[in-house]
Amino acid sequence: MYGDEATIRRILTELGDTWAVVGLSANQSRAAYGVARVLQRFGKRIVPVHPKAETVHGEPGYASLADIPFAVDVVDVFVNGALAGAVADEAVAKGARAVWFQLGVVDEAAYERTRAAGLDMVMDRCPAIEIPLLDQPVPRRSASASRRSG
Repeated sequence: MYGDEATIRRILTELGDTWAVVGLSANQSRAAYGVARVLQRFGKRIVPVHPKAETVHGEPGYASLADIPFAVDVVDVFVNGALAGAVADEAVAKGARAVWFQLGVVDEAAYERTRAAGLDMVMDRCPAIEIPLLDQPVPRRSASASRRSG
């Protein structure tokens, strides 16, 4: 519901390869750690964003989105749902092109604000699950089905 297949595909393939991962620390037991590794394997530059500003997967961390001294394309959010809306607003202010709320993170008001600001947004999905699916062909309606419905 909060990220149709076309939006997911556009974020993963067209909007740029610099992903700020908010909530990413060097804690290997956290989901963000593994997801960031998958994003790297698929050619994304990850930028750890965490109050500790730790280096993760060889990339220097920053305490906030505002501290990143270069443009980011996508902001991937691994924070509590109650905090996620503020991160989405920071992503808009930063000039990101898209916001991605991880599994279990839903904030409908933030979704509306972010989309109204012109950014693509996905909620309650995981790019580490979605990105390997890009290699699969997009389902297309057959010509006969198109003729019947049109």
